[in-house]
Amino acid sequence: MKRMLHWPTVWDTLALLLWGLMLLRYWWSGRLAVLLHPDYHWLAIGAGWVLVGMGLWRGVTLFRPSPASANPGAHIALLPRQWSLMVLLAIAVFGLIYVPRPFASEAALARGIADPVALTRSQPQQFARQTPPAERSLIDWIRTLNVYPEPDAYTDQPVNVTGFVIHPPQWDDNYLMVARFVLTCCAADAYPVGLPVALTGDRTEFPPDSWISVQGAMQTETLDGQRRLVIAPQEVLTVPEPQNPYEF
Repeated sequence: MKRMLHWPTVWDTLALLLWGLMLLRYWWSGRLAVLLHPDYHWLAIGAGWVLVGMGLWRGVTLFRPSPASANPGAHIALLPRQWSLMVLLAIAVFGLIYVPRPFASEAALARGIADPVALTRSQPQQFARQTPPAERSLIDWIRTLNVYPEPDAYTDQPVNVTGFVIHPPQWDDNYLMVARFVLTCCAADAYPVGLPVALTGDRTEFPPDSWISVQGAMQTETLDGQRRLVIAPQEVLTVPEPQNPYEF
């Protein structure tokens, strides 16, 4: 007698396999860094392999005779089982098609770029070592300002940072912000940090969301009614978006 497919098991198998492949696809494509802090990559990769393994094991049961007395028993669910599986499958298919992109200027302006002294999440305890000014990343500068926010203390110090461009609408056209998002756990809790750059020309040469490398020196200026540390650039170069666009 020809064996009939047990469709609930088929849908279970597909859901497990697709969810596992979705997580592994982000790892294989290098886009996991856009979604998760590197400290948690192992968790997502492990979950992907576990789900694929569970899907394969579940698929094997399709070819095994099931006991006649098998009764899964009733349980309470918010949605009917078929609907829940359809939702899971739809999300997994979307995840396999979707290419995650890092946050950029629009998200930064919407979330707001806090003053360095307000960034209590910036982990100032990392200053056990002294980083030379020219070697500080953007988040290193923000953490330094968080510890000691007086801008005059950093006048003429060399700076070499990379980030994406923001055009704050309230600033003059010869100012832009070089910024990056800081990831503490996942993309949901990412927050933007940045430093003003005083250009000699118009900022339209560097459109929003483009990536630039800025080399120059620090100076103090009054910007938007506040004394702020501003980069006086000697060189501003357009660079490709890095493989890992976030700071940690």
